[in-house]
Amino acid sequence: MKRRTLALATAAFAVTAFAPLAQAFGTQQQPIRLIVPFAPGGPLDVTSRALAESVRNTLGTVIIENKAGAGGNIGVDAIAKAAPDGLTIGLATTATNAVNPWLYTKLPFDAEKDFAAITQMVRVPNVLVMNAARAEQLNIHSVADLIKYAKANPAKLNYGSGGNGSAGHLAGELLKQRAGIHALHIPYRGANPAQLALLAGEVDFNIDNLAAAAPNIKSGKLKALAVTSLLASPMLPDVPPLATTLRGFAIDTWWGLIAPAATPKDVVAKLNKAFTDALNTPETQTRFKTLLAEPVATTPKQFEDFMAAERAKYKGLVAASGAKVD
Repeated sequence: MKRRTLALATAAFAVTAFAPLAQAFGTQQQPIRLIVPFAPGGPLDVTSRALAESVRNTLGTVIIENKAGAGGNIGVDAIAKAAPDGLTIGLATTATNAVNPWLYTKLPFDAEKDFAAITQMVRVPNVLVMNAARAEQLNIHSVADLIKYAKANPAKLNYGSGGNGSAGHLAGELLKQRAGIHALHIPYRGANPAQLALLAGEVDFNIDNLAAAAPNIKSGKLKALAVTSLLASPMLPDVPPLATTLRGFAIDTWWGLIAPAATPKDVVAKLNKAFTDALNTPETQTRFKTLLAEPVATTPKQFEDFMAAERAKYKGLVAASGAKVD
């Protein structure tokens, strides 16, 4: 009788302990919550919704939950503190998991220790752009021309960004370091105001997200001097990489999928398989291309190592920029 009672108790414990995993990948089809740490409507939100639809047949319903605020920290903190059962995952981004650890004096999460990497999801090149009329006026048609002008006219150039410590700000600082030039940084309250300032001629150049800058490049209002990826972008095949002038220069926007740190490895592996399969389908490739986003499918280890390398890179850039958020 005791053996039977012990067996029943053991079976009951097993059902209770592994119920979340069964619900995530089994018969009950409990929805998976995917936290996007920024507002609806942007590239991160749109690509996440497209990918959620692509994994419906393998993972069931994936619900997108937008938790914006504090530079993405609120949403990422919610991922870190969620139950590690595979039912709550979310996005790690350049800002939240590479820049913010050095930009903010104190964070409610540890970007290195509090997450399990699932897969990188997207890479979007940034692009060095000038107001087309200003570029013509200064006879600047390439990165080499920009550097030459800056060295011949010290302290005359300025550039805009979406704010202190933003991706555009740090990319501008890296450009200044590598090229040995000076340009005054002018921060704006967001990427859209920074682009409007460039279009109005208030600043000389920006390093902007390709998806955001592309319409004005195509219309001729902005002149693209270079993309910031190591290789040329298929979205702008005639625009050279900055690395052709400044060897090794690479600073892209990226985001990917993460789970709470204690999520079991077999659950992470199942999530990785479902999402990487979806990222590699022709349908996803085509959909993301229309958003000027390149799908990137990786192993969990590859994404973990990539984020570690990005944190190391931005640590120096944030320190050099002097940007801090208390």
